[in-house]
Formats: sequence, structure tokens, C-alpha cells
Amino acid sequence: MATILAVGIATVDIINTVERYPYEDSETRASHHRTTRGGNATNTLSVLSQLDHHCHWAGTLIDEPDSQVISQNLAQYNINTAACKRLAEGKMPTSYITHNLQTASRTIVHHRDCPEYGFDSFRQINLSSFDWIHFEGRNINETERMLTYLKQTHPNLPCSLEVEKIRPNIETLFSLPDWLFFSKDYAISQQHHDATRFLNNINQDKTLSATCTWGEKGAWLSHQGHDISHQKVTNEIPIIDTLAAGDTFNAGFIHSQLQGMTARDSLSFATQLACHKCTRSGLESILTDFTFQS
Repeated sequence: MATILAVGIATVDIINTVERYPYEDSETRASHHRTTRGGNATNTLSVLSQLDHHCHWAGTLIDEPDSQVISQNLAQYNINTAACKRLAEGKMPTSYITHNLQTASRTIVHHRDCPEYGFDSFRQINLSSFDWIHFEGRNINETERMLTYLKQTHPNLPCSLEVEKIRPNIETLFSLPDWLFFSKDYAISQQHHDATRFLNNINQDKTLSATCTWGEKGAWLSHQGHDISHQKVTNEIPIIDTLAAGDTFNAGFIHSQLQGMTARDSLSFATQLACHKCTRSGLESILTDFTFQS
């Protein structure tokens, strides 16, 4: 299988499951509580590892107790952390997540006191040992330097960029990766309430290859000037947990591209895998009972 590097953050996720979302200034009892490792890049790697790829994470680790939760979980998925930047001071990012059983929504309050991973650390990595590099769309100036350096030194090494949130100047990155993974939230932030219109607008010159996920409506694909494709979700799936569904989609798309699938089949595989993830809590044993219907 392939060797994959992901650049981004890891977090400590403190997840409280409640019967319904609480009213302001009220007290609610959680039916379930767990603490685990989160973060988009490392979530994607956790899925790719279960798809039998060799996974490496490039991010920041701080020598403090919460790092143990993160490091132990990454070790469980055999994710290599040799490319990480290690610091003695600071605090690992923490996400406080309220998971609403009534709607399967998850509401996140995020705290961080952790420096971003930078270009100086990235350029020390031996990129020739990788088959794919995936970036979170954050830390825009440094990520632009990383992507530019990657294309200058390894122009044939495929790479992808996740665009989940609106960030100042993030659009300056769009021409650099081979694949762009857009979220529904980002599309709506650009005043588009329809994935097809969003992709048509973002790809007017027909040079980008991009996907856009849209929750229960499925996912869309715009690829090198071809007509936009749509993949519906599996009908009437029991929604248990949507946390990390987008990260799972990204992993499924990367995996299927590395397997030599067409862009359209990759869209189908990634959407089906993300739907399957939503039927279970967390990312553990995500491939159990999963069958791709081509």
C-alpha cells in the first residue's frame, strides 16, 4: 500500500453525549462521556491506516499530559510522528464536543495554545518517500510555502487540501494542490447554498479538481472541466455519529485515487465510506461490515 503524509493538527476531544441539546443556563446530564484524540488530519490518517496505508503525521506535539492521549491513540493506528515538531511549553488543542442524540449533531467549543506547524519543519522531511501528501486548510501563509515547495521539488507527487472553514486568504491556496476537498460550511460561507453552483463558481476556468460534501444530500465532484457529478447518500441509514465524517470522506477519496479508481468512482467510494462511518460512534474498526457498491 501507499505511504501518506498529512499536515495539520491533533486535538484532545472531550465528548459528552446528551439526549437533546441543552438550553442556555441549564444543567444537563450526559448519557455517555469519552476522551479521545481528534483533529482533521489525524482523523483522516486513522481511516487511511485501517485501509492498510503507511501513515505519517506532521504537526506540533507539546510535552504536557494531554499529549499522552494523542500519542497513545496515534500509536494504536500505527501513525508515525517522526515529522512532528516537539515543544516544551504550551497546551495541546482541546475540543469540547456536545453530541446530540436527538439530531446526531455535534457542537464544538475549541481551545488552543499551540503553535502551528511551519514551513521550516516541513522542508526537513524527505518527501520522496511519500506517495500522497494531504494538508489541512489552515496556517495559510506557511501552507502556501509548503505547497509551493512541494510542487517545485516534487511536481509529480499528488497532494490534496481540505477546505473546511473560511480563513483569511485561503483562496490563494486553491491553484496549488491536485485535489481540493470543500465542506458544506465553506460553500455556504461563500453565499452558495447549492454544491453545484458553488463548484461552478469556484472552478470557472475548469482547471481545478474538487469535491464538495453536503451532509445528508451527498457529495459533488468537479474534475478538469467534466460535467459535475453527484453521489447520493445511502438511503435511510441510521445516523449515530457524524463527527469525522468529512475526514473519513477525504480518506476514502485519497485511498481510491491511490488504487487507480476514476474520479467518479472515488466520489462514490468516499461517500459510501463516510455514510458508513455515520452509523457508528468514533473511527475504530470503521471497515467492519463495510462493502463498496460500485
